[in-house]
Amino acid sequence: MTTDSRLRVAVTRRLPDPVQDRMAALFDVTLNEDDHRFTRAELLEAMRDSDVIVPTLSDRIDADLLAEAGDRLKLIANYGAGVDHISLGAAHERGISVTNTPGVLTEDTADMAMALIIGVTRRLAEGVAVMQSGMWDGWSPTAFLGGRIGGRKLGIVGMGRIGQAIAHRARAFGMEVHYHSRTRLSPDIEQALSAKWWESLDWMMGQMDIISVNAAHTPATFHLLSARRLKLLKPSAVVINTSRGEVIDENALTRMLRAGEIAGAGLDVYEHGQEANPRLRNLPNVMLLPHMGSATLEGRIEMGEKVIDNIESFSRDERPADLVLPDML
Repeated sequence: MTTDSRLRVAVTRRLPDPVQDRMAALFDVTLNEDDHRFTRAELLEAMRDSDVIVPTLSDRIDADLLAEAGDRLKLIANYGAGVDHISLGAAHERGISVTNTPGVLTEDTADMAMALIIGVTRRLAEGVAVMQSGMWDGWSPTAFLGGRIGGRKLGIVGMGRIGQAIAHRARAFGMEVHYHSRTRLSPDIEQALSAKWWESLDWMMGQMDIISVNAAHTPATFHLLSARRLKLLKPSAVVINTSRGEVIDENALTRMLRAGEIAGAGLDVYEHGQEANPRLRNLPNVMLLPHMGSATLEGRIEMGEKVIDNIESFSRDERPADLVLPDML
């Protein structure tokens, strides 16, 4: 790739103004000003007409779509850390590079995980619903009794950047931190977080008060929290998921919540994208959020800056800092 002419870049969703303004100054960019979700035909057109496409998790770029994309597209600069909506193998075979935006959403996502932990355990959604309905009839000693956060055992599934940031926050609330991860942390980090490693996820599940899911979605983690594993939880346990919906068997989780076999859940992601299981919506012990974990202006601008940096590196024939290869998953 040379710098003789500006790269043609297609952006599939509306991004924060500072990001779009900088893109427009650097590239020949096509923006999605009304922020509609691209149809498959629109995605294909954008890919055929551009050197670079900037998709988000709402855009499914599979092998069949890439096979029809033509020869112009050379870079998929994903706006987001997760790339499970992109066929990395097919892109690699066609000589199309893929980048993402890791690291910038750690603190924001960890904040949201703690918000859900507190919200579900202290029954905040029920309190908000009563106040908004106008049905509150005054204070009562036994109304909306939740649980104290301090002293509870938090089991973190996936101890990467976000898992460690959650552990740091949990310690400040006086929680016991436990974790299961593919790779054990160094003794120094474990000591700093006061975190106990469990080699067996099954053993950990049965001992925890709260489970926080922070694992990426890969073939190995699909339904990592299966129906069998969910049944290992104590009836008083709470499940929090701010990572990827596919990691939990959502139907099994829903059945157990409705049957009172799990005390509650806080979910920011869903197994079928934006289609949350409708049977979850009327449960008082469940907090459902529309994938808000990374929704801070600061975080979204930083994501955009990473996208731009990756595109600029690519345009100079340099290896982008956030290049993703199929064997990384």
